Amino acid sequence: MESWSVDEVCNWLRQRNLGELVPKFREEEVSGAALLALNDRMVQQLVKKIGHQAVLMDLINKYQQQKNGLESLTHCCETDSPKFPEVINGKNLKSFFARYKTLQRTSSYVLPDFPYDVKYILAEKKCPDHSTRIRIIEFLQADMTKYLGGSLYPNCHQYNIVVNALLQAYPFLNEDGNGFLLWKQALKDRFKYVRRSIEDDEQVLRNKCKFGHRRGQTRKSSFAESKPDDIQLQVEEEPVHLESSAMDVHIKWLKQEYMKTQRNWKEVDKRMNVTIEIRRKMIIDKAPLKDILRLFPFLRCPYQLFREFQLLTHMDIYKKTVEILEIYSENILSLYVVRNNPIIIMLQENLKQHTEEDILKYMKMTAACLLLPDVFGDDSSLFAAVNEEVKVVTPVLEVKNPFNINSCEFALYVEREELAQLNDCTMALAALVAAFHVFDIPCPKRIHRTLNFLESLVFEVRSPAPF
Repeated sequence: MESWSVDEVCNWLRQRNLGELVPKFREEEVSGAALLALNDRMVQQLVKKIGHQAVLMDLINKYQQQKNGLESLTHCCETDSPKFPEVINGKNLKSFFARYKTLQRTSSYVLPDFPYDVKYILAEKKCPDHSTRIRIIEFLQADMTKYLGGSLYPNCHQYNIVVNALLQAYPFLNEDGNGFLLWKQALKDRFKYVRRSIEDDEQVLRNKCKFGHRRGQTRKSSFAESKPDDIQLQVEEEPVHLESSAMDVHIKWLKQEYMKTQRNWKEVDKRMNVTIEIRRKMIIDKAPLKDILRLFPFLRCPYQLFREFQLLTHMDIYKKTVEILEIYSENILSLYVVRNNPIIIMLQENLKQHTEEDILKYMKMTAACLLLPDVFGDDSSLFAAVNEEVKVVTPVLEVKNPFNINSCEFALYVEREELAQLNDCTMALAALVAAFHVFDIPCPKRIHRTLNFLESLVFEVRSPAPF
């Protein structure tokens, strides 16, 4: 922490729900060394709210205690080792320092910088939904893998360190005091899932044979055989052929489960996977959308809509959409063709009210998303209804107050009826593209160029449609 720059200190504050302090810390040029040198009086001058003062001083004190503990351990290793020759010598010495190095690394673990939509939900201190939980676990798993030098086999102590860091930063995630075990198990399951694609390693194959793996038999679908980096949603079993009576049981269970507030998402995933054949047949036979949604209401959930898209295409539509907006948003906003667009004017008025980098980036990505049809000369009314009533039957976004962080709303409409509520522009754009594929809806000609551009990037076509 001593070597942190001002920007790194600001990121550290945001991760601990202290984003309000960032402008003042930038103004006073508080680096890592300056942060650790703050006393009570300085904190009172920097921070107005007593609650923030208490949290900041507590974090600084905890870091100092942790640092002192590590220094004491180092001193003990250097001075007291002659007293334990039977323990610390030869191979034992090497093992001792390896364990100490691991302890030193994991004890100073800092949570990754979650994407804005996840941070926004966590900042509200509300229990996240299933899709948000999955994204948190995915970011933790990726960060741990990087932190452990590429290893996909953390030990129990390292799991504990990471989950403790998560619950300390966001105590409300510790539901009824049982959150630790749930988050730890979810993280372990994510590592198991990523490791599942490792088939070529001889040691892995030997272990599978040793512990009863049935040689030559697999339950993974072709979707699960894609590269680990491309895997965001989990599909555990391939579709199977069922009798109509068994299918009725699954459909009845899904309809009942959808009405519950606390849902068994693991079982939902399993039953949605089992019933995909009948669902695809209904869609191909042009069954009314209302009938499809009545039997499979979970298609109204963005997570299940994205999961269905991935089953059909082997592509993670949400991850791809995030990449598209991050790469192209600045280019879109700088184009001459959108210079005097009402969206640009609205964006410029709202940018003046904020200084935080994450909020500015979010607003620009939202504007870039809404401007896409204008860039390609398409009909924007077939893409999004901004502060207007939806008037088209094809998939379209309803957007209200797009640049108001506190009151913005995104929803996906199909056949003039709301299909799903969405968290932000990224999820909205992903859901729009996914809806055309999942429900096999022909693309209107007046929006064809926009969707063609998006699909060429999602499916990684070598020569995407140009601006």
